[in-house]
Amino acid sequence: MNIHEHQAKALLATYGLPVAKGVAIFTADEAEAAAQQLPGPLYVVKSQIHAGGRGKGKFKELPPEAKGGVRLAKTIADVVTNAREMLGNTLVTKQTGPAGKQVNRIYIEDGADIARELYCSLLVDRSTGKVSFVVSTEGGMDIETVAHDTPERIITVGVDADVGVTDAQVATIVAALKLDGAAAEDAKAVFPALYKAFVETDMSLLEVNPLIVMTDGHIRVLDAKVSFDNNAAFRHEELKPLRDFSEEDAKEIEASKFDLAYVALDGNIGCMVNGAGLAMATLDIIKLYGESPANFLDVGGGASKEKVTAAFKIITADPNVKGILVNIFGGIMRCDVIAEGVIAAVKDVGLKVPLVVRLEGTRVKEGKDLLDNSGLDIVSADDLDDAAQKIVAAIKGR
Repeated sequence: MNIHEHQAKALLATYGLPVAKGVAIFTADEAEAAAQQLPGPLYVVKSQIHAGGRGKGKFKELPPEAKGGVRLAKTIADVVTNAREMLGNTLVTKQTGPAGKQVNRIYIEDGADIARELYCSLLVDRSTGKVSFVVSTEGGMDIETVAHDTPERIITVGVDADVGVTDAQVATIVAALKLDGAAAEDAKAVFPALYKAFVETDMSLLEVNPLIVMTDGHIRVLDAKVSFDNNAAFRHEELKPLRDFSEEDAKEIEASKFDLAYVALDGNIGCMVNGAGLAMATLDIIKLYGESPANFLDVGGGASKEKVTAAFKIITADPNVKGILVNIFGGIMRCDVIAEGVIAAVKDVGLKVPLVVRLEGTRVKEGKDLLDNSGLDIVSADDLDDAAQKIVAAIKGR
């Protein structure tokens, strides 16, 4: 689960981390009162969407020369003007894709006098099995570009879960970021607090970009991006109200109700597969034969008839889907259960596009018999290669 910047900062503030004072608003009429709560004279007006690159983004409804989704304002009147331009309009950034995202909330924040911009993130390093700090002196930039062009400027520090952040590790981070004076002293509290917030709330990503050193020498969290591990959501009822459903694909929201792993893509072949590895292979082979997948959908190893039915309905609800490929290798999953789910879903919602089903594994004969005797227009496939070729041919009318 992702949350907005203003929510992330409010959460980090509860861990004692230094953030600027700010107010989130949902209508332009709230802008003036919000700005009056801040010290000024410099304000920052920030579009709140679940995507990076807001500052360089462009609004579809505004002229090309208009400012992006993060703007400085020197008067309260400017704050109001910027809020009116942003709210309700569609911001397109390098991460939103051409469709962009509608701005439904704004964060008005007190300005900061910046001396240096740094980069800091925490993530789970799969290679070491540790939560790791990734830091760089090149803050405010695309960290992937920094990693590619100047990898020596990125330092990774892994933290032992049994020990936590040590003084030596803080010293390593301080040296890597070239901090001194008040900033170096602040670091002794800031980096352990970031780690504590990450672990205690089961984050999967905590990115502070930039982490700034202000002209007074102190550190501040200027921007924050937070994602939580969905697998740990049951432990954090207090975080559930932070979820913004307007930022998520409606099909992904529906899939989450049935514990389906679903990601919407921009292709035309809907996929229902069990197992993430097999799902990725299915997407790849569709591309190999010249078409594109419309989704990643993993029904899991123990899916019920009801879950399979729900998955099929979600796929068919996508207007971009011109054909459907069901690819199931039954280990724990039984092929007859998949067949029952597909038959039930087709009878419920109808079948308006070609459907190819490849079943293999546990109770495969029973599954195929159910499909063959269903009276439905379903094409059977012998293996993944055969299935991919058949669905691609079907949507091309060959």
